[in-house]
Amino acid sequence: MTFVLDPAATAAGYRLEVHDSLGSTSTQALERARAGEPGPLWVVTREQTGGRGRRGKGWTWVEGNHAASLLWPVPAGLAPDRVATLGFVAGVAVERALRRACGPGTGGRAPDFRLKWPNDVLLGGAKLVGILLEMETVPGRGAFVTVGIGANVAGAPEGLPYAATSLAQAGCAVDAPGLFRLLTGTWIEAERLWDEGRGFARIRDAWLSAAAGLGGPVSVQTGGRAAAGTFETIDEGGRLVVRLADGDRIAVSAGEVHFGAAASAA
Repeated sequence: MTFVLDPAATAAGYRLEVHDSLGSTSTQALERARAGEPGPLWVVTREQTGGRGRRGKGWTWVEGNHAASLLWPVPAGLAPDRVATLGFVAGVAVERALRRACGPGTGGRAPDFRLKWPNDVLLGGAKLVGILLEMETVPGRGAFVTVGIGANVAGAPEGLPYAATSLAQAGCAVDAPGLFRLLTGTWIEAERLWDEGRGFARIRDAWLSAAAGLGGPVSVQTGGRAAAGTFETIDEGGRLVVRLADGDRIAVSAGEVHFGAAASAA
C-alpha cells in the first residue's frame, strides 16, 4: 500500500512528500520551509533513523511503524498561546484515526485508546503514539509549526523505561499507510473544529472525553518541583489542572507526568 492523503486533505490544499528513508520527518519539513515551501505539507517516510521526542529524547524506530510530520504555516496574527493548543488538535485527530482504523476490536469491544497529557496516546496504559510540536520563524516568511506523529503500528521498541505497545499487538489490522490516510482526514476535522483557536473549547471537550487518568491521582515534576494531587481537568489554555490535597488548584504548562499507581510511586 502506498502513502496517500485523504481526499478531504487534498481538497483543503494539503500536499504530500514521501521518502524511503529520513533522519527525521520534522527536520525535513522545517528544511522545506526554509527553502520556500509554503505548506501545509505532510512529510512521511517508510524508515526514520533519527526521530526525536520531547525534551530531546529519541524516538526508536521499528520497521513498519508510522513516522510523519505536518508542516503547518501559522496565520499572521495568531497568538502563540493559541498555536500551542495545536497539540490537542493532533491528539484528537490521532485518537479518531486510531478508532476508525481498529474498529470495534475482538468481541465487538473497541481498543481503549487514551490521550495522556500533554501529547502521548496510550493503549491499555502503554505508550502507542508520541506527538511533538516544534515552531520556527523563517525570516521574511513567517512562522511554521511542525506536528510530528510517531506511532507504533507494526511493533513496539524494547528496553524503554516505560511500557510501550503496538497496534499489531492489539490485533488491529492496519498498516502505516492506512493509518496515515485516516489521520490526514481526521486532522482536517479537528483543525476545523479548533478554528485557529476560536473553537478550542470544543477540542478541549473532545480531548477530555478520551483523557487518561482524569479524576485520578497524578504527580507532576516541573521546574525542579514536585506536585501531587488529582487530575481535575485541562484549562482553556491546555494546562493540566491539579487539585492538591489541601483543596488548592495549580495549573501546569509543562512537566513529567505520572498517573494512577505510577503517580504514587513517582
